[in-house]
Amino acid sequence: MKWIYYPMFFLWYTISLLPLKVLYGLSDYFIFPLCYYIIRYRRKMVHRHLDECFPERSETERRQIERDFYHYFCDYIVETLKMMSMSRAEMGRRVEWVGLDHLEQDALDHGKSFIFAYLGHLGNWEWLSSFSLHLKEFQGAQIYHPLRNKAFDELFRRMRQQFGGRCIAMKDTLRSILTSRRNGEKLLIGFISDQSPKWEAMHQWCTFLHHDTSFFIGTEKIGKQVDATILYVDVTRPRRGYYRAEIKMMTHDAKSMPDYTLTDRYAQLLEESIQRNPHLWLWTHNRWKRTKQRWEELRG
Repeated sequence: MKWIYYPMFFLWYTISLLPLKVLYGLSDYFIFPLCYYIIRYRRKMVHRHLDECFPERSETERRQIERDFYHYFCDYIVETLKMMSMSRAEMGRRVEWVGLDHLEQDALDHGKSFIFAYLGHLGNWEWLSSFSLHLKEFQGAQIYHPLRNKAFDELFRRMRQQFGGRCIAMKDTLRSILTSRRNGEKLLIGFISDQSPKWEAMHQWCTFLHHDTSFFIGTEKIGKQVDATILYVDVTRPRRGYYRAEIKMMTHDAKSMPDYTLTDRYAQLLEESIQRNPHLWLWTHNRWKRTKQRWEELRG
């Protein structure tokens, strides 16, 4: 792995030293034309998703969202590259957290040792790992799906952990959290929960962007088990190179909530965020490749 990792790290870090203004130029005049016009990266899928998710919008509006999304997707690429050499001060300046300053004390006042934050593939979720910079009583962590390529996985873990948080592999989530509880640790953990679960992990369906959609229920299920405070992070992009992440409290008493209520509420909040800024969501993800009809057939 090292013979791949070190050259990739050197290349990535060298590119990241370029000013963000230069990287945005690279996004506009090289990556976007390459991605959108030449490679046409998943354009058929994105086109279909937008048509199905926004039937109430005009064809002109949907095609504008499509172009805006690809422009943003290319910005996401260069912003993620830039992250490798960004200082804590610059990252703190570029990501504004609203409501995070009093969240820890609020959770402690309710006797909580865990705070679970629902996120989506909305805005630059890599930059959102910077929430750890602002924590005092809690340690930051994020659940992630390890990449198959070990060199790239190591690069992303290094980048995501550089602001003080730690990465927890998805398959180790429950074991790691229970270990932290035994050790008396206080954690604020980010869960990106809008991926498509595998068949065996599907338990609940809701209507999301005009589709029957199943979500991961781990945030809710584990949150109840460890009595966590649960919240949603609403992400917007006021201008290029800057993000605003607003804390929206969901509950301090997850155990009292009926099953799937929190997951359904997360889906609702995420859809509201997407409706406001549709180009900021990851439309290239094959979100609805598994259908409710097929799931019901498999269950017999």
